[in-house]
This record gives sequence, structure tokens and C-alpha cells, in this order.
Amino acid sequence: MRLGSREPHDSEWEARCVERVRRGSRDAFAELYGTYAPRLYAQILLPRLGNAAAAEEALAETFRAALENLDRYQPQAGGFERWLTTIAVHKATDVHRERTRSGKAIASFEALVGPLRDGDVEGRLVGLLDQGRLQAAVARTMAEILPRYRRAIELRVLEDLPRPDCARQMEITVGNFDVVLLRALRAFRAAWIAKHGEEGR
Repeated sequence: MRLGSREPHDSEWEARCVERVRRGSRDAFAELYGTYAPRLYAQILLPRLGNAAAAEEALAETFRAALENLDRYQPQAGGFERWLTTIAVHKATDVHRERTRSGKAIASFEALVGPLRDGDVEGRLVGLLDQGRLQAAVARTMAEILPRYRRAIELRVLEDLPRPDCARQMEITVGNFDVVLLRALRAFRAAWIAKHGEEGR
């Protein structure tokens, strides 16, 4: 990402750009993006998230939110950049929270499907009959959830692919994949418990 040619805190230029964006100018939006996106990415989002893909996703969400709420923007100390920075910090916090929720759900599910993985140590310790029954039970439960959810679980949990690879295979962004996976895990758990009760966990 390259820095924009415009220096920040040029209040007159900002005001003109914001007004042009409000009137639907894509060029004005591109000017704002080119000026502030590199700074937000490098100085705010990447240091907080530590992951380029997550930072890029949060950056896109920051500008989407800014565009949707532009009518509410009022000039303030620090200018437009400060307003964008506030939004970016909130987006980074949202990503952290989503990661925590996803991580807990994944840990819970992996405890269930661990024996199904090839070469898994736990799997070798489980009796063949019990393992077969567990695999069959999981397969039946997987068949009950949406195909999109089933695919997300297969890619991330059973095939153990990195999140970016999973997202590419599903032709969605990493951020969207995280959301789909979290919902998929919740759907699986709900279907599993409906079939086997709380003790089935």
C-alpha cells in the first residue's frame, strides 16, 4: 500500500472531499482512501491484529462503515483521520472478539472430531468400534447442516487448511469465512446435542 500524495489535516480539502462523497463522487472517496488507508493499515490495524489479511479486512470494513455513516460526520479536532481512526479501532476490537469466539468454538469441536483425523494420536487410542460409531454419528450430523456450513467445517477442521486457503476455496474473504465457520460450528453443535443430548459433547 502506498501513501497518498495529500498530507492529512488539510481541513478545507477534507471538507470539499467529504461533501463530494456525500454527493456520490467516487473520485473524492478514492482521494480520501488513498490519503488515509495506508496510515490506518500500517499504524492502527496491522499492529493491533498482527495479520495482514485481518488488517486488510478491517480496513475495508472501516471505510464501508465510514461511507455508510458519512452524513453523521462533523468536523472535529484531528480532522477526518481521527474519525476514521476511531472506527478502525472499533473494527480491530470486533475482529479480536470474533477470533476469541471462533477459537473457543473450534477447540470444542476439535475435541469431538479429533479421532476422525488421519494420524491423530487421540484417534489411534480410540477403539475401532467406538471410532466407527463416532465417525458415523458425526457424518449423520454433518449431513443435517447447510452444505455451506459443512464445507467450512471440512476445510478448516477436518482438512486443517489455513484460514486464507479455506476462504479461497469458498471464494469469500477471510473475515467472511470466519463468520461462516463460527455459524457452522454452532449449527453442528446444536444438531449434535439435539441428537445425542448434552452428554454427547
